Amino acid sequence: MRERLGRECLYMPSCRLGLYVALRHWCPPGGRVLMSPVNDDVIFFVVLAAGLRPVQAPLNAHDASIDPAAVPEEEWRGLSAVLTTNLYGNPDPAPELAAKCARLGIPLLEDAAHAIGSRVAGRPVGTFGDASVFSLSKHTGAKTGGFLALRDPGLRAELARARDELLHPVRRTAELAYVARPYAEAAVRGLRLVRAARATLRLLGQEEREEIRMPLRPGELKQAVDAAPGLVPFHSWVRVDLHDYRLAPGPARLRRTHRLLSRLDATLAAHRAGTERLLASPWAAPGAAAAPLQPLFRVPLLVADRDAAIAALARHRVTTGYLYDPPLDDYAGAAFTDASPAPAPARWFARHALPADPLGAGTVLSVLHASGARPAPPPGESGA
Repeated sequence: MRERLGRECLYMPSCRLGLYVALRHWCPPGGRVLMSPVNDDVIFFVVLAAGLRPVQAPLNAHDASIDPAAVPEEEWRGLSAVLTTNLYGNPDPAPELAAKCARLGIPLLEDAAHAIGSRVAGRPVGTFGDASVFSLSKHTGAKTGGFLALRDPGLRAELARARDELLHPVRRTAELAYVARPYAEAAVRGLRLVRAARATLRLLGQEEREEIRMPLRPGELKQAVDAAPGLVPFHSWVRVDLHDYRLAPGPARLRRTHRLLSRLDATLAAHRAGTERLLASPWAAPGAAAAPLQPLFRVPLLVADRDAAIAALARHRVTTGYLYDPPLDDYAGAAFTDASPAPAPARWFARHALPADPLGAGTVLSVLHASGARPAPPPGESGA
């Protein structure tokens, strides 16, 4: 990845831990961070755990990218950092955000978890900010690992020490479970026991989300915010869906991650081909097919009745994940975040976006056509 990005890269056991390390290094406690309201709630809790106040940005309704022109000037002046999302691999306007951050003298941090192969303005996503975090569990399917890419390679040793202070020692049982998981998942799929398996995981406490967003638990969250910065008070929120997010990697994890990462070019080509098919469909965002083609991790199709489309896909054993509805300001409220000055586009996108896996483009398109799914009405129209 150092060769691909032209930046020093530091391995992390998870993207979320890499983001926490970056936020603690570049942002003073009590600072305010501009971020997307259409994002995983885990990232929201990581920002809070770093002792920072999330500020929700206005978005472009069709791809949920940050809209810098819609951020009031007085809001810019009060920020300590900007955090991009590059949702599903669609790039945020990093050149404009980097220029604005440079004028204000604040860091730009890029969350490129979904964007390991995306480019903007002729450069890879993750090469515009002071630092960027990537996930090795998304495109590669490694289900573990990430890395922090640095503009200043001289910071590597300092940030490695900060990472190491947060790591839990490698556990043999966790390594064995990691090695066995792909085989267990394949057996579950083959036996069509997906629902039963998910119910079992919930009973064991390994899958905490029954809805799209995890329970906020505002009383407990207020206590955690008062104790910030620190990961321990936020552990029950930050660990969701990835209990080993602070675990030092063992040899089995590293070998499998290395093997999957070595296939990245072929994987990105497959994502790019599937993305192209999905963007040619009636549910693609207006103008998306004419934009530079990205190897999207998920393609946000815009569907009038998103929940009905999800149900239709489920009947064909297609699971829809990576939903971020409602937006974070509606989810968390004024006690924990500053609301977007223009919330309507984010609400529209969150309600209609159907994240489609480009590797299953043919099945997704077949199901949507057969179900009669309608494209989402344009933002602002009655019922939209």
